Amino acid sequence: MSIELSSSSAAPVAPLPQRRAWLVLVVVVLAELMDLLDTSVANLAGPSIRADLGGGPMTLQWVLSAYTAAFALGLITSGRLGDLLGRRRLFLLGLTGFTLASLACGLAPGAGFLIGARVLQGLFGSVLIPQGMALVKVAFPPHLLRRACMPVGPIMGLATVAGPILAGWLLHLDLFGSQWRAIFLINIPFGLLALAVGWFALPRHAGEDRAARLDVRGVALLTAGSALLIVPLIQGRDLGWPAWTYVMIAAGLVAFGLFVASERRSRHPVITRSLFGKRSFVVGLLITGGFYAALSAFVLVVNLLLQSGLGWAPLDTGFALIPWAAGTAVATLLSGAVLAEKLGRASLHLGLAVAVVGLLGLWWTAAHFGPVITVWELAPALFVTGFGTGLLFIPLFDFILGDATPEEVGTGAGVLNAAQQFAGAIGVAALGTVFFARAASAGYFAAAELVFAITAAVFLLALLLVGLLPRHAQQ
Repeated sequence: MSIELSSSSAAPVAPLPQRRAWLVLVVVVLAELMDLLDTSVANLAGPSIRADLGGGPMTLQWVLSAYTAAFALGLITSGRLGDLLGRRRLFLLGLTGFTLASLACGLAPGAGFLIGARVLQGLFGSVLIPQGMALVKVAFPPHLLRRACMPVGPIMGLATVAGPILAGWLLHLDLFGSQWRAIFLINIPFGLLALAVGWFALPRHAGEDRAARLDVRGVALLTAGSALLIVPLIQGRDLGWPAWTYVMIAAGLVAFGLFVASERRSRHPVITRSLFGKRSFVVGLLITGGFYAALSAFVLVVNLLLQSGLGWAPLDTGFALIPWAAGTAVATLLSGAVLAEKLGRASLHLGLAVAVVGLLGLWWTAAHFGPVITVWELAPALFVTGFGTGLLFIPLFDFILGDATPEEVGTGAGVLNAAQQFAGAIGVAALGTVFFARAASAGYFAAAELVFAITAAVFLLALLLVGLLPRHAQQ
């Protein structure tokens, strides 16, 4: 979802011929898959990257956080840039840049180069992804749009399951001695295919709003505040928390305060001001931040426990994660088709409660079996955790925006999406630091147990906050 403003100045655009419209959907789904898989496979390949390029835990955290943080920061402006510069133009620019950045990741000679390439991947991804739905909405007439989008959920669910297996398989094959590099190089053929089809199929105009303006000062303050928080969280532990890390964190908080003050005065605010007058949106930001920060850290820690703690190969790790991915995929389909509509807000309570049970099950399993743990002993708790979190993926934003006006929904969804990505980067930085600090003194299993317990506590807090959201989702 992109950060967009509804405006009467956006000119209506006629739908495309049906065959061409379906090609647009194919191109957009390919782009979404590249983004989804790039995140999941990088988590699984993290230990292999660290073993090959060297560096400590800080290097691994940067490789993972660089992409999500850059993606989140780029989302803040990309919706409005699409209005100003044209969505087709930005989609193709983002797709080209993402493909080239993937090539740079695959050819990276060292950790610093890879981290820089991951930043570029995230920035170009943030330009690419938000334009997709606007292009699809223009391509299809309103009465066909829902039917056209129905296959997207199952495709993404299948990709969630296939991602860990694909990553493990590529690392196991070690094609042409590429090792972990193959997980980035595989984007190249998909990117070139999407570019070739998109060049001819994408509509020239997608309801752009030429009256939209970009609040450069607000974007700069928000970007600065975010960077000032992420850098010390990732590097502080390895460097012994020198004074400058605390100064940066304080400066980040000041930058966020200045951003809020700037937004109040701006004629073209980055975030629609009325949203912060809605309890559901403010609470929803807290739920989104906590949920995705804990979830991102959980995925990182499971991969580290299995590969670095138990010495499992990436392919074995990929297969071990199938229960988690399958539980996520099944629950995502159920939540979109049945549960959210029938149960209302209670479906979120159910999902978080199930996830807490799964995490406590993982904590008990790790504590009880220790280094002799097997795939079969991990599978039940992983499936339950995946199923619980999967129940939230589709309906969460709809409930947070349940009482938003049509003019607020686009901006609100975009802000929540950016918050999701930024929270993922913060989660990897903060809980990754907790994990590595505990692992250094007590071992990988004790560290994993601690993070599982913290994640369960964060989910439990989110469960309590869900009661403050609207009872029914935004349609």
